[in-house]
Amino acid sequence: MSRPQFNRILLKLSGEVLMGKNQFGIDPEMVARLAREIAEAKEAGHELCIVVGGGNIYRGIAGAAQGFDRASADYMGMLATVMNSLALQNALEQIGLDTRVQSAIPMATVCEPYIRRRAVRHMEKGRIVIFAAGTGSPYFTTDTTAALRAAEMNCDALFKGTSVDGVYDADPKKVEGAKRYDSLDFNRVLADNLRVMDASAVALCRDNNIPIVVFNIRDEGNLTQVLDGGGTATIVTNEE
Repeated sequence: MSRPQFNRILLKLSGEVLMGKNQFGIDPEMVARLAREIAEAKEAGHELCIVVGGGNIYRGIAGAAQGFDRASADYMGMLATVMNSLALQNALEQIGLDTRVQSAIPMATVCEPYIRRRAVRHMEKGRIVIFAAGTGSPYFTTDTTAALRAAEMNCDALFKGTSVDGVYDADPKKVEGAKRYDSLDFNRVLADNLRVMDASAVALCRDNNIPIVVFNIRDEGNLTQVLDGGGTATIVTNEE
């Protein structure tokens, strides 16, 4: 099934992807590989902005489950996303791509504060913008951040790079024979609780008519293929 072409996209990367084959932290080789794939997408003419999770370093909801105050744990998770964003920025700049990190939590010594109009201007000048520190508020995930920034940047689509090749009716890593969908409707995702992204993120994309494309970022070269309308992925839109 052919998918539409998108110009300006927001790429959502899970923090776990940056671990590569490690069990924790940041794998420089994996980050460099991701940077090369992002560069290929840029060379193909796409405008890109990026949101990176922090689960490879610290996950707020996990900290809350272990006894931390939820708000404090979420702030700790936001700081983890800043570390990942700086690592990705470094890898992108090493291969010659102008990149800016904007943080929802101001930290002027390491990156810019998040200013929507400035971010739009960066993208208009051909720079890649990485949005760090989530929304700047606890109780929101980086999925919701990705949906929010995609709407603010007037993106044509939100591409979510995960460790599976689309959306399934059950966890394919746990359930043998789980069914993969080529396309879905936002309301079906919410009604069936398919866990593409958080419900708030899905609803935000639905209300702003921003398609969500879920694909496996761990397969080398897959980002370029999916952007070109090939590869294996699931697209979620307002139409079945």
